[in-house]
Amino acid sequence: MNQQGKKRNLLYILGNLDLSIATLFMFALIVITFAGVIFRYVVGNPFTWLEEVQRFFLIWIIFLSGGVAFRRGSHIAVELLVDAMPPKFQKTAEWLIRIVVVVILSFLMVQSVGYVRLFLNNGRVSPVLRIPQWLIYTVIPVGCVDMLISFVMHEVNVLRKSCQKSAKKEGQL
Repeated sequence: MNQQGKKRNLLYILGNLDLSIATLFMFALIVITFAGVIFRYVVGNPFTWLEEVQRFFLIWIIFLSGGVAFRRGSHIAVELLVDAMPPKFQKTAEWLIRIVVVVILSFLMVQSVGYVRLFLNNGRVSPVLRIPQWLIYTVIPVGCVDMLISFVMHEVNVLRKSCQKSAKKEGQL
C-alpha cells in the first residue's frame, strides 16, 4: 500500500472511530441487558450494577453516534415548514438553522466542560462501581466537538454540491 493509501485508510479509521466505539458499546449494552434479564428471572440473582452500566453506555452511545448522524446528514429534521417557504426564504431559514446548530453545540460543549471539571474537582464517583463521574461524562464535550466538526464537514459538502449544480445550470443556459 502506498503512502497516499495509508493516509486515506488512517483518515477513514479516525473518521469512523466514534462509530466503532458506539457500536461496541451498543453491542455490550445488548449483551449485558440480555444477561441481566436471564440472571434476574431465570437464575434469580440480578446484577446490582446493571442499571448504572446501562446508563453509562447510553450516554456514550448517544454522544458518539451524534457525530456519525451529522456526517451522514441523517439527523431528524422538520423540513415541512422550510419546504413550504418561498425559495428566497428557504435559503435564509437554512442558514439560520446552521447558525442555531453551531451555537447550541458550542454552548453544550462549553457547559459540559464545566461539569466535567466540577466532577474532576469534587472526586464524585458512581454509587455501585465507584467509577469517577468525570470519566463517564467526558464523552459529552468530546461528542460535541465531534458533532461540530461532522456538521461543518457535512454542510461544506452540501454547499459545494449546491454551488456545482448552480454552475452547471448557468453553463447550460
